[in-house]
Amino acid sequence: MSEATLFARFVALVGQCAVAIRHSGQGQTAPVYGAAPAIPLAKPQGKVPTLKMPTARGWEGDHKPVAAPGLKVNAFARKLVHPRNMHVLPNGDVLVAESMGEQETPRSLFDHAMSATMKRARAAGNSPNRITLLRDADGDGVAEESHAYIEGVRQPFGFALVNGTLYVGASDALLAYPYVPGSNRITAPATKLMDLIPGGHWTRNLIASKDGSKLYVAVGSLSNIGDEGMAAEENRACIHEYDLATGQSRIYAGGLRNPVGMAFEPEGGLLWTVVNERDGLGDETPPDYLTSVRDGAFYGWPYCYWNRVVDDRVPQDKAKVASATQPDYALGGHTASLGLCWLPEGTLPGFPAGMAIGQHGSWNRSKLSGYKLAFVAFDNGKPVGMPRDILTGFLSPDEKFSFGRPVGVALAADGAVLMADDVGDVIWRVTGA
Repeated sequence: MSEATLFARFVALVGQCAVAIRHSGQGQTAPVYGAAPAIPLAKPQGKVPTLKMPTARGWEGDHKPVAAPGLKVNAFARKLVHPRNMHVLPNGDVLVAESMGEQETPRSLFDHAMSATMKRARAAGNSPNRITLLRDADGDGVAEESHAYIEGVRQPFGFALVNGTLYVGASDALLAYPYVPGSNRITAPATKLMDLIPGGHWTRNLIASKDGSKLYVAVGSLSNIGDEGMAAEENRACIHEYDLATGQSRIYAGGLRNPVGMAFEPEGGLLWTVVNERDGLGDETPPDYLTSVRDGAFYGWPYCYWNRVVDDRVPQDKAKVASATQPDYALGGHTASLGLCWLPEGTLPGFPAGMAIGQHGSWNRSKLSGYKLAFVAFDNGKPVGMPRDILTGFLSPDEKFSFGRPVGVALAADGAVLMADDVGDVIWRVTGA
């Protein structure tokens, strides 16, 4: 047996031991959801935090996710390569960002264990760096055409189409391309509008303002809790507002560890986002969250979380803590809620108006959570009640394998709900049964 194989087995064992050590004596913790969650006290996990992820298996044969009662699911497109996010064009074509986290150089034994675990779970590797166009020309709910639309973009994720220009959020830049309706490919070079810093949390989602004058650009942190100093986090852990007329940008809201999905709620007109919170404090501490994004607001990272609960691992800034805005709605600890899409009432039978949320699932738990397409109802512009399931069945019952992992969510031109599955390499389509 080679030294490389032995070392890979060793670092995997380190990850398994971390789970056993951290989980012993804890018992099961109820998921933390809602507008007034009971968040457990922090239990700092030290330098060897809980590390647990299922091995990526994918879907075989007719196996597919389980749709909630009254709904059905079919594969809109298969044989993609790590599809992460989508954008539906005016003619109904669907753009898909195929991208993956890059393997970073490990600096500790735990980093090696993390790297081996992420690779096994298909959470990191060689990124396809491609945008694919899918077309369902005959309207049967299955895309029969697939075209390489744009290639060679570093970890593409976000899209926005405004006044004949397609904007793409790559991990290292905000890019602009000339858009031709009905075209199968863009060969024109990109215009770089804004430099972004790659590494760490790498997804760069985009959404245009309602009047099309501005873009909002979500940028996650480099590290868990500012581990390399706050200078390294400059212009990160925030949502930028980019003015298309002037080319100027500013931080619209900060203290958001890793904001990814963004959507507008039509009644209040506010921008909403889902945010992945910090690791190393327990299965449910703190919860990931769904929140409205207020101009100029600060949401606590890395100094505190939720209702100004201080993270003692971080050098403190009392003024920042005092200014922190509490998020609106808890989504459970380490659910890795990445996708966000507003669903008008009646989109899915039996579901009111609200947000569909792709919960990718994360690693810092003894009992896995997420791995579903969830729904949160809204009333009077605010999230209410507990989350409901739209799609489940992405994990094996023993949590050893993942058949798929939900990411981006979009509303198709025909009213169906589309969800990207980056382990199954599928775009799933959900409608009424």
